[in-house]
Amino acid sequence: MNDQIHESLTGLRTPLVLSVAGRIRDLMTSRDVAIGDKLVTQSLADHFGVSRSPVREALMLLAEQGLLEQIPNRGFFAKALPETTGDPLEPLVREAGSAYYRLADDWIADRIPSDVTEQMLRDRYDLTKAQVSELLVRATREGWAEPKQGYGWKLLPVAKTPEAFEQIYRFRMIVEPAGLLEPSFRLDRTVLGDLRRTQERMLEGDIERLPAERLLENGAVFHEELLRLSGNPFMHMSLVRVNRMRRLMEYQANLDRNRLTVQCTDHLAILDMLDRNELLEASYLMRKHLSGALARKMPTVVADD
Repeated sequence: MNDQIHESLTGLRTPLVLSVAGRIRDLMTSRDVAIGDKLVTQSLADHFGVSRSPVREALMLLAEQGLLEQIPNRGFFAKALPETTGDPLEPLVREAGSAYYRLADDWIADRIPSDVTEQMLRDRYDLTKAQVSELLVRATREGWAEPKQGYGWKLLPVAKTPEAFEQIYRFRMIVEPAGLLEPSFRLDRTVLGDLRRTQERMLEGDIERLPAERLLENGAVFHEELLRLSGNPFMHMSLVRVNRMRRLMEYQANLDRNRLTVQCTDHLAILDMLDRNELLEASYLMRKHLSGALARKMPTVVADD
């Protein structure tokens, strides 16, 4: 990509917009969005947990790249599947997220103090005021930063050590199997079908094709959606929160894609039990799955599920 194009794209789009554009492309790459499908701004905003504005900008960017068609008064439609290599948008997405990963890495490695200011972050990572705001909003959403009363920010020591990571998994080993046995648990065949298709696509090639962030998200969504079916919102919210916290450790980990085959196979076995309404067996497999995942990741944390 020449400097003029790079300047035009980065000058008008914030890191958040570039990140959303990358995630929409992931949906297209994994066939969650097929050619001809309409992309609904509000649905995407809900899915990514952002406002409508960055989604609209991301759709416009993808239309400029020729991946979407914008039809007046009708919206955006998938026009072509993204190339898996040599995509001109990927360097922009990596560039947009690099400061966030650098901050996470610096915090894990104790290279920065727990109390920080926006000006300090601007100077350290060479960011604009808007970029620092987006960075801190994301860190807050993922559970490892919070604003201080009055002035400044505090970085929280959640999932910062292997011990904390292990405690998160042991918490999950208590909550997730129990959620499948809650009296309020209700099977939703549509949800189970969506989860199954995602796991099958991963085994069919998405493990090698999709970026690490999307693969990690697929694993988190599988577990969060099953716990949501428990009908116990406190269980579900607790899992969502600890999943966000453990991402801090995952930013420093190397994704072992070979292990994802084991993960997906386990997930499909759990879905098989649920399809047969064998909840006790599904609960047992869930605990066994999480125990095995913890054993594979310790003592060296390699996040994959």
